[in-house]
Amino acid sequence: MSEQLLRITLLRSPIGRPESHKRTVKALGFRKLYQTLVKEDSPSLRGMIHKVGYLLKVEEIGKEYEANANK
Repeated sequence: MSEQLLRITLLRSPIGRPESHKRTVKALGFRKLYQTLVKEDSPSLRGMIHKVGYLLKVEEIGKEYEANANK
């Protein structure tokens, strides 16, 4: 598995975007604007981010984030 985590924030609304982009945002797990998710980096996740990247803010964070969050 990957050693990298990604912090992804939905900054722009998918309203008025192509239907496939709306479905991609929903598949990523977003329910509302400015929601932030932490996901494990993978090629499929990167592809989804590439498709709707103009709606997102993406930050790379290390595995130590997960260890600190559990304390």
